[in-house]
Amino acid sequence: MTPSPQSPGLFNWILLLGLGVIWGAAFMSVAVALEGFGPLTVAALRVTLGAAGLWAIALVMGQPLRTIPANGRFHVIYVGVAATALPFMLLSWGITHVPSAFAGIAMGALPILMVPLVWWFSPEEGIGPRRIMGLIVGFVGLVILMGPGAVTEGGPLATWGRIACLAASFCYAFGSIVTRRAPKMPPVAFGAGTLVAAAVVLVPLALYFEGWPKAWPLTPMLAVLYAALLPTALASVIRVRIITTAGSLFMSLVNYMVPVWAAIFGVVLLSEALPPQLYTALALILAGIAIAQSRQIGEMFRR
Repeated sequence: MTPSPQSPGLFNWILLLGLGVIWGAAFMSVAVALEGFGPLTVAALRVTLGAAGLWAIALVMGQPLRTIPANGRFHVIYVGVAATALPFMLLSWGITHVPSAFAGIAMGALPILMVPLVWWFSPEEGIGPRRIMGLIVGFVGLVILMGPGAVTEGGPLATWGRIACLAASFCYAFGSIVTRRAPKMPPVAFGAGTLVAAAVVLVPLALYFEGWPKAWPLTPMLAVLYAALLPTALASVIRVRIITTAGSLFMSLVNYMVPVWAAIFGVVLLSEALPPQLYTALALILAGIAIAQSRQIGEMFRR
């Protein structure tokens, strides 16, 4: 049976679960990479290697960069700079001062942050009572997430680390709006173009402020390769496959998985200490997402 939004099929469920794990582990991999490289270098390596990998995938799929139309280049550059380079830089710096699990939970708030942005920039989508209620519940979770005692480590810059992680989530939210309004273009070429634009910005910054790495320790380098090739390059292809065959509503279910996996990896594999209020914040953010998306997801499962 051909997969569809009404019947996603087993393979799309497997891809969705895998995508949740891949994206959830990205924050842990950045934390490990930071043990050997500076935050700007980690961000630059991630986008550069990711660009190379996704560019190769784009060529194989017949979507080279030249297939990006002229009226779409602004969108590619904007998403590459403001919604890729900037949040990667903010996340890398933020994770030097807060647990990686915190960053994953902050990213999980993306659908909540999208609600007011959709209301302002894309009113045709409609903001009903469910989305407003979900926004309120999720906002309470964000307040708890950003409040005093939300992390048990990080030193005097922990507050700024929390702000950096949440600001990265805002960058992704704005990037989603710009992506939605972009003219039609090959999706893998779009993704490769954004990573190229991000690399053009981040590589000079990393070389200027942190210089060429004096050493290339194995474990941090493997972590960088993971962050570049799986959550950045391969995940883009998986995301396109899921959306084109099972729909964007089905794809939105990954928002429930990423922060949970980020917390699991941070606690189990990195032995990060998370206070109880962080779990409360996670529960409220997920509840807010569930309320905001309840109608759409309910319709998907009833079909």
